[in-house]
Amino acid sequence: MTAIGGYVAPTASSDEFGIHSLDQFVLAVPDVNAADEFYTNFGLNMVRKGNTLQLKTFGHDHAWGSVVEGKTKALHHLSFGCYAEDIDRLKKRIEGQGIKLIDPPPGFESNGFWFRNHEGILMEVKVAPKVSPDQKAVSEWVTVGHGQAAATTRAAAPLVRPRRLSHVLIFTSDVLKSIEFYERTLGLRLSDRASDLVAFMHGIHGSDHHLLALVKSSAPGFHHCSWDMASINDIGLGAARMHDKGYQKGWGLGRHVLGSNYFHYIMDPWGSFAEYSCDIDYISKEDRWPSADHKPEDSFYLWGPEVPREFTINREAGEA
Repeated sequence: MTAIGGYVAPTASSDEFGIHSLDQFVLAVPDVNAADEFYTNFGLNMVRKGNTLQLKTFGHDHAWGSVVEGKTKALHHLSFGCYAEDIDRLKKRIEGQGIKLIDPPPGFESNGFWFRNHEGILMEVKVAPKVSPDQKAVSEWVTVGHGQAAATTRAAAPLVRPRRLSHVLIFTSDVLKSIEFYERTLGLRLSDRASDLVAFMHGIHGSDHHLLALVKSSAPGFHHCSWDMASINDIGLGAARMHDKGYQKGWGLGRHVLGSNYFHYIMDPWGSFAEYSCDIDYISKEDRWPSADHKPEDSFYLWGPEVPREFTINREAGEA
């Protein structure tokens, strides 16, 4: 394991600023009704707003994601939230990088600004409440005493509900260039990477080990959205329900190395994935995570089944 060059010790410098949250991701898909069915079965609260399908968690009014209709499945845009006092500084910094600001797409009102990243992906930065966590999520490890049964029957198993969006992972044609782009524009910090194959970035105001992850491909695209669950048992219950509903391709149960979270991925109708995740590492705003470059063969997952081929395919790039 090799330390990343340019490490800077923790500082309270007022010159540091950046986004605080991944506010939402937006996907375009050819069949919004299929998305409604998939994410409803996954455990999300699906709300239709005009021609948009919003992905919410039960008991939380925030739209963590949205689905709009498109000719093919594609990452429509990513929206990042910032504090009101940072919006002008972020705008000035991004324009100072020679990046042209553009109008919002039809149907998306905004109190922020829009631009395209170095690979043409549409991005929004707006003033919004901080929805990334301010502390490590509490995970439940429930057991019972002697003389009691800990598991229910399958028929009595409760429906599981994701608690919030944890992160998204997107494809990029150049992981190292993408790291540098998000550092100098959005103020994200590198948590860890594995060579030039995959990287994980967190927010400077406190977030999970990663709110944005990057994986190498021939072109940009959307790989998966990850949802925080209360327990490993909830991951298993969710995976079993999705299997029973016909969504039988995926990967898990396992545990990652970088981020440490337990996982199970479910393939959606368009070849990307939704992840049930539990107990991911947390980086507070006071910390500087000791980011490192890890050996790929030693850092993808700690245990779990072998990775299926379909997990690595970027269908937005025409791969098959």
